[in-house]
Amino acid sequence: MKILKLTFASLLIAFLSGCKKDGTVTENSKDSLITKKDSVVVPEVHQEFYGIYTGEFSGKEMMHDSEVDEDYEGVNIKKLSLKINRITQDSVYGQSIVNGTQRPFRGVFNEGTQSFILDEPGNDKTDGRFEIKLKNDSVIGKWTAFNKSAVKAPLKNLKLIKKDFVYNPNFMMDENSDLIDWENPKDFKEKYTDEETGKTETYTASKNRIASDAVFKINASKQKLSEKDLKNLRKLDMEIIKNAVFARHGYSFKKQTYRNFFEQTDWYIPVSNNVDSELTPLEKDNVALLNRFIKYAEDKYDSFGR
Repeated sequence: MKILKLTFASLLIAFLSGCKKDGTVTENSKDSLITKKDSVVVPEVHQEFYGIYTGEFSGKEMMHDSEVDEDYEGVNIKKLSLKINRITQDSVYGQSIVNGTQRPFRGVFNEGTQSFILDEPGNDKTDGRFEIKLKNDSVIGKWTAFNKSAVKAPLKNLKLIKKDFVYNPNFMMDENSDLIDWENPKDFKEKYTDEETGKTETYTASKNRIASDAVFKINASKQKLSEKDLKNLRKLDMEIIKNAVFARHGYSFKKQTYRNFFEQTDWYIPVSNNVDSELTPLEKDNVALLNRFIKYAEDKYDSFGR
C-alpha cells in the first residue's frame, strides 16, 4: 500500500510540474504556437513569414593565396536557403543552409520596415550577419562575414524567393542539363605525330567526366533497380542517379559537383544536411545497390572548353 501511495504521489507531482498556474498544460514542442521564456508565455507573431526562402547568394571573391595577385577579383555564387521557424516580439529563430552546412541563426524583426537582422552563432569562420527585407514573396539584402579575412567573399548580396519544399519521387534531372563534371578534371597523356617531321610526341590533356542520358531515364525513387540496370552505366551516371534520391528530399550537398547538377533544376531546394531518415525502403535498397556498383565503376572522360 505504501508503494502504491508513493507511485500515485510521483505521478501527481510530474503532472503538476508540466502545468501552468491556471491548470493548463504548457506545450514543449518547438513548433508550438507558444514558447516558454522565464516562466512567461511568449506568443508567436507573423507566422505568415515562416518557411523557406531560397535563391542565389553572390559576392566578389578575393583570393587569399599569397601566390595569387592580391588584386584578383572573381564572382562567388552559391545557392542559399533560409528557414524561418519562429518569430516572437523580440526574437527570430531559424537556420541558414549553404554548401552542405546548416547553421542556426537568431535575430530580430522590425515590423515598421518589414526587415530582419539575423546573426549566425559566430563560432565558425563562415558565420555572419544577414540584413534582409521582405518584398512580396521574396527577401532581398546582404550577408556580411564576422571574420572578413577568413572567407573569400566577406560580403554577399542575396535575393531569395519563398518556396514550399515538397518531396516528389517523380522529380528528374532536366533533359537540357549540362552533364559535365567541371570540378574534377583529370590529366591524360596523349600522343600525336608531327606531319612535317614524322616524329611522335607526347602532351598532357585535361579532360572532364561526362554523364550519359541514362540519368534522364532511371529513377531510383520509383523503380526497383537490378544489377542488369546498372552494369553498363558510367560511374558518374550512377552518382547522379543515387544523389537524385537525396536531392528530392532536400539534401544540401557539400560537393560542388552535385550542387552543379541539381541546381540546374527548378525543383531542388536544399533544406537539410541529413535526410537519411526520410528515405523510403525502396530508396534505401537502391542506394545500397548503387554504392556497390559505384565502388568499381569507371568514368568516361572527354575534352571540353570552358
